[in-house]
Amino acid sequence: MTRIWIKHPLGIFADNADGGIVVEGHKIRHLVAAGETPSPPYQVFDASEHVVLPGLINTHHHFYQTLTRAIKPALGQELFDWLKTLYPIWSKLDPDLLEVATELALTELLLSGCTTASDHHYLYPSGLEHAVDIQAEVAFRIGIRATLTRGSMDLSQKDGGLPPDSVVQKTETILLDSERVISRYHQSHSGAMIQIGLAPCSPFSVSHTLMKESAVLAMQNGVRLHTHLGETLDENNYCLQKHRMRPLDYLESCGWLTASTWLAHGIHFTQDEIYRLGKAKTAITHCPHSNMTLASGICPVCSLQNAGSAVGLGVDGSASNDASNLIEEVRAGMMLQRLQGGAANFSHLDALKLATEGSAHCLGRDDIGILAEGKQADLALFKLDELRHSGFHDPLAALIQCGASRADYVMIGGEWRVTEGKIRGLDEVDLVRRHSNAAKTLRQRAGLEG
Repeated sequence: MTRIWIKHPLGIFADNADGGIVVEGHKIRHLVAAGETPSPPYQVFDASEHVVLPGLINTHHHFYQTLTRAIKPALGQELFDWLKTLYPIWSKLDPDLLEVATELALTELLLSGCTTASDHHYLYPSGLEHAVDIQAEVAFRIGIRATLTRGSMDLSQKDGGLPPDSVVQKTETILLDSERVISRYHQSHSGAMIQIGLAPCSPFSVSHTLMKESAVLAMQNGVRLHTHLGETLDENNYCLQKHRMRPLDYLESCGWLTASTWLAHGIHFTQDEIYRLGKAKTAITHCPHSNMTLASGICPVCSLQNAGSAVGLGVDGSASNDASNLIEEVRAGMMLQRLQGGAANFSHLDALKLATEGSAHCLGRDDIGILAEGKQADLALFKLDELRHSGFHDPLAALIQCGASRADYVMIGGEWRVTEGKIRGLDEVDLVRRHSNAAKTLRQRAGLEG
């Protein structure tokens, strides 16, 4: 079994590991203190020019949205109007388009230092019934860990929901397919590469029955629950009008206020609701760029953490973020939390914890997200050799505050997936060509291009 000493890093996000890390097989075997030399045999990777992080973990995304970046009709709109504009375009998706959209999203994430990615796919127009299967195949091919949530919508405009009929499914169809993908793909063991979650989309696109039945199914199968909640004031108003209760009360009425749930956004909660979330150990994903793009608000990260909720990080869909870059999201998260709570109350290390330990907790995993003996050898290594980093003092601070964008090396389960800034075997130029053509095809189908 190969042993590698990641030796003498320029900086490392771990305690008492200034001498580096010893990786054996797919796990971290030893943290090397300053001045210490591990027992041979081992290969040496000279990390003296690298900042070493645990592999970053993305806990909320919509891979298909890489095809609708910066799309003209949706520019400058907030969530509800933005969705109404995009649903008819997204309804033209097919398996081939989803495959290349997923490949682009996972490639971009991996190159940003992300080693585990969660996706929330809730759009199922006719012909796209096996969306999770497509995503699982691409994730296996790239070699990245993935939590693929079987998203769903069964409440269309004719039922008082937001999405059109063309992208929703029947409740029974959703539940049957949820059971199928759990049975086929979910791995519950330590070091799992693919896991499944259940993810009805939102209070304004899902029936009460589907929410409750999904919670029961998730509990029976030992998988986690995920949905959007607390993202906008429009959502609050919708729930008050439709359900005669606020979003969190509605969530609790469906059996979702548990430690097996993580929620995307979590912006518009009262102090009492934050207390209830913390007491239930329900986790939250902070999505900084998306929240800024759609002017949704700022997630109260520190208040949620103080109440007992884990908080992770997500890039959200590439139609509201316009990127799938997790290390850039770390910087944005730090800036937003400083704006909200003061510069002294949220450091670059706090921001890194969102994308590592906090995100691992969101996904219910204790084998990733930290550099420690016995954990999976998921690592992201960054150089600080660009103009933006010149003159730095603290390497970890420079990585975040000066704005890193691309990892130099990425390891997943002891295997190098990125070397010298490139994914082995990937033709980036060809991927961009195929993806750009797919985006154009989607726009043509939607009548946005000739």
